[in-house]
Amino acid sequence: MKSGFLEKLVTRLDRVEPGEVQQILTRLIREKGFLEKVFEALREGVIILDAHGIIGFVNRAAAQFFGLDPERAVGEKLASQVRGLDWESLAKPGRSISRDLEVFYPENRYLNFYLAPIDDHEHAAAALGYVMLVRDLTSTRAEAEETLESERLNALTLLAAGVAHEIGNPLNSLDIHLQLLGRKFRKLAPGDRAPLEESLATAREEIQRLDTILKQFLHAVRPSTPRRERHDLHSLLRETLRLLEPELSSRHIAVELDLAAALPPAMIDPGQFQQVFYNLIRNAYQALPPADGCITLHTQCNDYEYRIAIEDNGSGISPELMGALFEPYRSTKASGSGLGLLIVRRIVRQHGGEIEIDSEEHRGTRVVIHLPRSERTVRLLGSPAIEL
Repeated sequence: MKSGFLEKLVTRLDRVEPGEVQQILTRLIREKGFLEKVFEALREGVIILDAHGIIGFVNRAAAQFFGLDPERAVGEKLASQVRGLDWESLAKPGRSISRDLEVFYPENRYLNFYLAPIDDHEHAAAALGYVMLVRDLTSTRAEAEETLESERLNALTLLAAGVAHEIGNPLNSLDIHLQLLGRKFRKLAPGDRAPLEESLATAREEIQRLDTILKQFLHAVRPSTPRRERHDLHSLLRETLRLLEPELSSRHIAVELDLAAALPPAMIDPGQFQQVFYNLIRNAYQALPPADGCITLHTQCNDYEYRIAIEDNGSGISPELMGALFEPYRSTKASGSGLGLLIVRRIVRQHGGEIEIDSEEHRGTRVVIHLPRSERTVRLLGSPAIEL
């Protein structure tokens, strides 16, 4: 409808025939319905508000973003329907604002909204209402995080080449010279040899620790192609427990097995997955108290995936560290390198899987590996939340 049409209509209402009024109303209703259909077709959320923040219209996308019932939301204040938004601080006549926000219900999303006033040309200081345009940035944010992680790993890979050369070679040289010193010490009298051998053993242990950290670092950043074969996940878990048995026994840690009755062999790299289980079980027992600690291993599978869970009743992980678990050199342990989980996630993802961590401080941690049963080139997704 052309601009100014309604104003002209009001000035000549006393001269309009009843039949013409009916035609005009029909036209207005048709155009209102058309505009609503346009708004409903948008993937962006649209909310129309009056000058006091009362909702006049909510399209389907906005209702899904904020978990609103459109029929109940209309006529209510925006602040009462979207808690956390202070209307008085947002609505400024003549001023548009753009803000990012995180919503937790009905889904955890990252959104951006643009709030613009609908100007009253006769009263510049006032606004007839406002329009809020809402965009979903969740996938964009996830892509940005993946890009950042990829760039971080690329930087670490470049650093690894220098580390291997600058540190690896001197460590090997030191180890060789310590072996030579050890041979010479054996020629000394026992009384003179004892204190020197203790210092020598400490030096060799420290060199070995540095070598282990270096190997972990290189393994974490170097891409490696899994050599897959059909293998029993249960046998790998039991073999890993056998390797860790001395440490588990010395700490009096109980291990409970809740294994699926029949678990089909998985297409995996056995060596890599044994490293995954070793790192996760070792992390679990290091978080346990000296006594009464317990680790539970669960396995199950369905038509699509294997699920392997490693659960402990240890110290748990603080909320501050949960967001940085996969960052290098961020560890819950004072002497940890922070590379173990980075290695685990890299291996699991190379097998097409994903790792999930749920932890509560002072209550324990549960790590779940989701591993697909077979490689799939396509996956049929459910109906999108907003139909195009």
